[in-house]
Amino acid sequence: MIVVLKPNISKKDEAAVLKEIKKLGYKPHVMRGVERTVVGAIGDERKNHTLETLTTFSQVETVMPVQKRYKLVSREAHKSNSRITVQGHEIGGKKVQIMAGPCSVESEKQLMTTAHAVKAAGATILRGGAFKPRTSPYEFQGLGEKGLKLLAKARKETGLGIITELLSEQQAEMVAEYSDILQIGARNAQNFQLLIAAAKTGRPVLLKRGLSMKIEEWLLAGEYILANENPNLMFCERGIRTFETYTRNTLDLSTIPIIKKESHCPIVIDPSQGAGRADLVAAMCKGALAMGADALLIEVHPNPAEALSDGAQQLTLEGFAKLMGELQPFIAAAGRE
Repeated sequence: MIVVLKPNISKKDEAAVLKEIKKLGYKPHVMRGVERTVVGAIGDERKNHTLETLTTFSQVETVMPVQKRYKLVSREAHKSNSRITVQGHEIGGKKVQIMAGPCSVESEKQLMTTAHAVKAAGATILRGGAFKPRTSPYEFQGLGEKGLKLLAKARKETGLGIITELLSEQQAEMVAEYSDILQIGARNAQNFQLLIAAAKTGRPVLLKRGLSMKIEEWLLAGEYILANENPNLMFCERGIRTFETYTRNTLDLSTIPIIKKESHCPIVIDPSQGAGRADLVAAMCKGALAMGADALLIEVHPNPAEALSDGAQQLTLEGFAKLMGELQPFIAAAGRE
């Protein structure tokens, strides 16, 4: 059930409703929007008392059932778009946010050069992998905590927010200490214990779509974040595995209107992983913005030919700056900033 509270009620009035929800046998999950506070009440309605009687509380606007399996991420649960603030920048609002940086953190010089360049071009969040999930155990696995410290140093120098990937439950607190957004990659999109650990750090979570994940499975994976009392969830489409071999993956841009219809959470597009080819990144970015993406996650490297991972899909610093100029008409056409 979804309990919608009236605007501008006191903390005391809100607490009274939450207490009653618990008393009736449900677990409340509070989601605060721009205009309304919504409480998702999770429990077995066959065993517990109906919550419709909560309308007797003066501070309750309405009570309604949610038919979707993904109750908390559902648009039914939260009519307005959720907005997530990172280092003063809002994801899910009118402004499109650009997250850019290298696939892997390789050295201080490489990271700092990239960080200053992407900020100068208009990016607001720096991406970079400190721990890298690689198909082969013999490929570069990342710098680990040293990479995290370099990302933190880049944030201090540039003011950019930091997004980096979390690979294990045991490292959740350490990665959260150095980053502003925790990325859950495609390989771990249904690693539910990892999702719970990420949620419990309190950091915003960017959940990438799994290689062969149905959209409902993706939404249900996101439910683990909100169900563990972390309202700051973003979905990220990064391409799925199909029969096509021309591109590394098939970037499914149809997920943008689908996620917008089904969920209140922001939708981010990763064209670098999606295409696996630098020459297709610009076109994918333009298409994503035209369809309403809230943010882009773009791989950028000072010298992609020498990158220790995924060089073929990373833009040069000059290429990224050029792309940022090309995106402005598409952002304006979509009614965004």
